[in-house]
Amino acid sequence: MPLHGVHHVNIGCRQKDLPAIEKFYGAVLGLTVGHRPEFPNKGLWLYQGSHPLIHVVVRFADDWPGSDEKKSSWDHVAFNVTGVEEFRRRLIDHGARFDEQNVPDAGFQMFLRDPVGNKIELNFPNSEAPQSVATGTLSEIQFPHLANNR
Repeated sequence: MPLHGVHHVNIGCRQKDLPAIEKFYGAVLGLTVGHRPEFPNKGLWLYQGSHPLIHVVVRFADDWPGSDEKKSSWDHVAFNVTGVEEFRRRLIDHGARFDEQNVPDAGFQMFLRDPVGNKIELNFPNSEAPQSVATGTLSEIQFPHLANNR
């Protein structure tokens, strides 16, 4: 049986993280809050059009310290997007820290983290790579152990 694509991404968080997550994914990625079934724990579903793409669920106590990369095998979620200049402006306007990567034959990419530390990759067509980001530039968020060649 073939896979047909990603159905959704699930983000676990503390209850106090819900407003920041909703604001981040709405403002930065343009997702909207929509219907979520009646589950025993709090959460929200963020929609891309009519599809609930990101499920957010309160799974952790208030004293949870947040994301710990060393204890997780999940590295990031990636989205295909277009409109690099619009996304750059949106990220800057919302104070989101991001890095850019320009690797030949891999597309132009931006990397950022959501309010609870999950890494997000935005993939743009190679044709949208800004001239200001040199070919071969690597993202510090994606490759923290390498020197960034910007």
